[in-house]
Amino acid sequence: MKDTAKHQGLRNQLVSVLQEKGITDKNVLEAIKKIPRHLFLNSSFENYAYQDKAFPIGAGQTISQPYTVAFQSQLLEIEKDHKVLEIGTGSGYQTAVLYMMGAKVYSVERQNELFKQTSALLPKLGIRPKHLTFGDGYKGLPGFAPFDSIIVTAGAPFIPQPLMAQLKIGGRLVIPLGDDVQIMTLLIRKNETQFEKHELGEFRFVPLLEDKN
Repeated sequence: MKDTAKHQGLRNQLVSVLQEKGITDKNVLEAIKKIPRHLFLNSSFENYAYQDKAFPIGAGQTISQPYTVAFQSQLLEIEKDHKVLEIGTGSGYQTAVLYMMGAKVYSVERQNELFKQTSALLPKLGIRPKHLTFGDGYKGLPGFAPFDSIIVTAGAPFIPQPLMAQLKIGGRLVIPLGDDVQIMTLLIRKNETQFEKHELGEFRFVPLLEDKN
């Protein structure tokens, strides 16, 4: 579990790349500067960990490109102690970014192998989400709702109704929508029944699978 000055240098370079690509949220950039992304990857990828690329992490899943993590995180407009629901814990890297931004993170993962790995890894790095659970992300976590924001880290063919229901009024839901290529979509809850929708460009994600446990 080594994190060296060389790693820190590479993180600083990554932050510069993200700024060039248009990431401006200081909280996001600070989190990415602090988190040892190489520890979330298979050691064979360690030398590439601070490139702006996605990598496989097992169970057919990937750790998202840092730009994608930063872009989604920035859209959430997180403030300290915001309750954030994350659908798709994966490697735990996005979880760590949200945690470092001051959020209380509730995260759901449907791959048991990844759930076990990440549950063991995060505490070793001093990262303590409020709640990590193994389950179906489509259902969200009604027992902990409502949430200030919800982030979905897998491509979804539609916006799951339970997630919309678990969002606070004024809350923000960020989800990549579509099959092969996804459109990053931001929903802002205006009142009980109305949501404002923004479409923010194309991204590629692994699919969000329902009831496949």
